[in-house]
Amino acid sequence: MTIELDHTIVPSRDKVAGARLLAELLDVPWAPQSLGPFAPVFVNEGLTLDFIDTDENFPIYHFCFRVSQQEFDAILSRIQAKGIPYRSSVRGPMDLQINTDYGGSMIYWNEPDGHQWEMLTVSYARQPPSIME
Repeated sequence: MTIELDHTIVPSRDKVAGARLLAELLDVPWAPQSLGPFAPVFVNEGLTLDFIDTDENFPIYHFCFRVSQQEFDAILSRIQAKGIPYRSSVRGPMDLQINTDYGGSMIYWNEPDGHQWEMLTVSYARQPPSIME
């Protein structure tokens, strides 16, 4: 059997707002309520991000989405239309630039709870070590 990530929980101060924003940017389905206390974002047929309200402290999570160049351009247009700042490096300033270091396009942005979203067209995590040097 192949192991696949089915879902993960995204802690939030406002699960509906967080789920709605991500779903709108990615242009994927979502629901304000589902089984249990979640507002799910249906990223694809095999992955759901379940936003949950919490008043507890939580770590900032990092989620990366690999998309086609056409999807990248469409999502970036929606990010820009909403005035969401983005950057070309994981910890750098909001430079509104696209990183092309690894043969594709890549950006990072943060959502209202601080979670970090990454979008890329070529996975640097799956590159041979010689490309990363």
